[in-house]
Amino acid sequence: MNKEELDKKNIGENLDMLMTLDPRGYGVCRILYDGCRKMAEQPLTMHAAEALCDTIKENDVVFLMTGFVLLPYRVPEMDGMVATILMARALIEAFHAKPVVICPQECVQAVINCGHTVGYHVYEDMELLQEMPLSMGVIAFTKNAHKARTQAEDICKKIMPKAMIAIEAPGANAVGKYHNAIGKDVTDLEAKSDVLWNLLRDLGVLGVAIGDLGNEIGMHSLAEHIKRYIPFTSKNECICGCGGGILATTETDYLITATCSDWGCYGLIAAIAFLKKNIRILHDELLEEEVMREASRCGMIDMTGSLQPGIDGFDLKMNTGIVSMMRQCTEYALEHNGEFDHWYGPVLEKGFFDGV
Repeated sequence: MNKEELDKKNIGENLDMLMTLDPRGYGVCRILYDGCRKMAEQPLTMHAAEALCDTIKENDVVFLMTGFVLLPYRVPEMDGMVATILMARALIEAFHAKPVVICPQECVQAVINCGHTVGYHVYEDMELLQEMPLSMGVIAFTKNAHKARTQAEDICKKIMPKAMIAIEAPGANAVGKYHNAIGKDVTDLEAKSDVLWNLLRDLGVLGVAIGDLGNEIGMHSLAEHIKRYIPFTSKNECICGCGGGILATTETDYLITATCSDWGCYGLIAAIAFLKKNIRILHDELLEEEVMREASRCGMIDMTGSLQPGIDGFDLKMNTGIVSMMRQCTEYALEHNGEFDHWYGPVLEKGFFDGV
């Protein structure tokens, strides 16, 4: 290991620890992270960020899949939506890419409004998107399972992404059912964007998936660990009677698990900012608050059902605090790089990080 490798490892460790803080205390985020970390054998945020930095170039299209509709209100939650908008911003800042949000129809207006909040024009016309600067796109994906494959193929004929990122996007289980966190059937409520995900995987498109339970796109990559330790995920554990459990069957190239999916996405953005040596890529606390407030004005709900700005039960103060710590850690590393060079050689010579 050299200085550059140690820097990336330790910044990644900081971000991973922040995204897996467990204020709830019931340990699900720690269980998921343990399995995912053993699979990746390195910090999850930096691992995925390096893959994206190696793949995405200027004007490349990147699909962002999100939009989990919750019972009993039958409207989308903020987790996933807020981070998706901020990831779209980061992709434009970092790569001058063309992000396209794939979501249920109920999320489209929120994507437009929140996109404007972070400073970008939002287009539903994909040809116009590719012509216009400072822009991102949005596509409403069907909830009809019989139409999903046809729409997925039509999208790929019009616009092909270089990479795709799923952030708290619902995924079907082995018998084609979608579930909420405790195993209730929400199949009719959810966009079938995992059909598009699987089609793009078959075509070799790089995928990064972010989840916080097991019922999201990409989580089957950790299937045995999740079924062993996470409730409702194994066969016959869901309460809807389908017998399939809540575990999604979709897999991914890179998986990030966090306390809530948005925090995992912020860690990924921070890792990209570090690699690109540009702290502007990671939004600040004020922008986090503004996007959360705008999402709530558009009818996005907290996990609790509240229309007050919140993500998975965590309020503005908690979410802006996570962003603040990630930003401070990343900015410090960028600004003070080189000041401690005299320590790296002696530390590495001691061998603690050999093979770590």
